[in-house]
Amino acid sequence: MRKKIDSYFGFAKKSRNLLSGYHTCTYGIKQGKIKLLILTEDLSENTVKKLAKLSEDHGVPVRIYGKTEELSKITGSQERGVFGITDVNFADVILKELDRE
Repeated sequence: MRKKIDSYFGFAKKSRNLLSGYHTCTYGIKQGKIKLLILTEDLSENTVKKLAKLSEDHGVPVRIYGKTEELSKITGSQERGVFGITDVNFADVILKELDRE
């Protein structure tokens, strides 16, 4: 299951449907571009609360998945713990896989 989700992250990155980083994702949510927000398990509680509130206000689903180091490695980012999926289809597939776990 985990490999499947990791593959979807890689595909989303290659197709430019993945945003990463706190400020980039905050801006993306406000602009209505992000369809799914993924936060890593090791983010600070305060960051999770702020982003969860912002996402809720804009109707964006939020899920907690993986560790910062793992997802940064998969996506080619450096120490990022906040990821936004901008494509509806990728968001749906990843959401289904995450909810299945």
